[in-house]
Amino acid sequence: MQSLRLGYDTLVEIATFLARRWSEREKVVVEFSDKKETQTKIKDSKISLVSPERYIGDDFERYRQFRVSIWYEAMRVKFCKKILSNDHAFGFILNTLETRRIELLGRKIWRGMDEEIIFGYTYQWIYRPQLANVLGKTRIVEAFYQHFLFGDVKGEIQPSHAEKITRASARAKEIVGEALEKKHDTEWLEKKVPEILSILDIDALVTIPLSVPWKAPGLAVTKQDLVKAVNKIAENREADFGKVDVKNVLEGKAVAEEFKVLREETRKSQNKGLGSEAIGIHVPGSTNVDETRIYDQDLISNLKTKFKEWKTSWKEQHVINGDEFDEESYVEGHYKPFLTDIKKSINAKIVILLDHSSSINDVQTQYKKATLALCEVLSFLKIRFSVYAFNTSQKQVVCWLIKSEDAKWNSATAKRLAQIEANGGTPLADVYQKMYPILRSKKPDIFLTLSDGEPSDPDAVRAMVKSLRSVGIKMVAIGIGHDTFSATKIASNLRYLDYERTLAVSRLKDIPNRVLSVLQAS
Repeated sequence: MQSLRLGYDTLVEIATFLARRWSEREKVVVEFSDKKETQTKIKDSKISLVSPERYIGDDFERYRQFRVSIWYEAMRVKFCKKILSNDHAFGFILNTLETRRIELLGRKIWRGMDEEIIFGYTYQWIYRPQLANVLGKTRIVEAFYQHFLFGDVKGEIQPSHAEKITRASARAKEIVGEALEKKHDTEWLEKKVPEILSILDIDALVTIPLSVPWKAPGLAVTKQDLVKAVNKIAENREADFGKVDVKNVLEGKAVAEEFKVLREETRKSQNKGLGSEAIGIHVPGSTNVDETRIYDQDLISNLKTKFKEWKTSWKEQHVINGDEFDEESYVEGHYKPFLTDIKKSINAKIVILLDHSSSINDVQTQYKKATLALCEVLSFLKIRFSVYAFNTSQKQVVCWLIKSEDAKWNSATAKRLAQIEANGGTPLADVYQKMYPILRSKKPDIFLTLSDGEPSDPDAVRAMVKSLRSVGIKMVAIGIGHDTFSATKIASNLRYLDYERTLAVSRLKDIPNRVLSVLQAS
């Protein structure tokens, strides 16, 4: 189970789905960040996660840590009014109090999370520094954090400090308990932070150095270390979680099947066909992209309704009155009275290439919205399709893989589309040349190019079109113009490049209908 690492796209998709499901906020954006700690911005509905690669443990244990960290951040989005910086004692202690509050609130809703939370606490305990390695006043704050959340401290601390920490921890639990009982929020808790600081005898502006334990060389955990840590956490937090079966916590059966399915799906996608990287086709790598800005839900819903009616040949209408259907009279009066629902389907495989040259810069958001709506409908109709785009980066033409044929259309692929910037000219021949090996290997039924300009080298494009047609691929182009005249002119120019079919679009919202009309005719 631990021999395969999940790809970033898969992890982003999982994290986004879980964060939105747990927080009940459909616009939450999840990304992986190079920053040294996980951060959540409430106003922006953005969660920046530490990469699972930084965790210790095998692949399954890292996946479990990654998963429980998403749960905590989703609970922060759901229940917190604000999240302060951990750089100073005031914000650090407020966030610590909030961690316990949102955990207790979240467990009331998600009762099946207890074993995973205990597992997460186990590794967090392992990650925390020994108090002997923490200097100055920060040692007292770190000891409070450990005692409050884990029920113990790592290492020795002088008696006078220990007494303060015990009192502060007990008072913090009372404050969180009162907040839950009386349904107080973050702002009420914030007013109680000075009381904890006073007990600890700590200034609110004391700097708290970031603890990044996974950077420490040689940090390794044996199975014995893990079992010991789980037992400690289960015992110390029994008052909150009740009696916990340590064996179940270690095995993680609730998540094991989920991880197994994800591993198999990843393996399938990795083992299919010719890899795009090997032939110079790039995959957009950024995950800190808000894909929701290119979703046009009205357009998507209208298209899905239209093609649902086309697929079933039934049109659903909601009216106040109408004729009553007398089934007995109908059966008696017809020789063949039975109805057969014939569902139409499109079996063609399609590759879509999107022109992202600089000429679409002014309308690229609408262009992406129309393209995304098209992909949503293709996915809805269960059509096998892949999507590529091209632009110019650092004076070099780049072909980008947005979605492979075997991948699902989801938030991860939408993020890829959202981050492609319009730039450069229209070197179609170069792009076709880069794509030729994979096109010949996959042999799609239709290769569709969307372009709003004349290619840089028409003769070279014509030669590549003929080469692709010779291997049995139907070559189609859609010319995109700012008005009917320009669209028709672009389509006319494309026709001379030996495409089998050319169409014109003057309104970007018409792109999905034009593409689907090509598929219906195939």
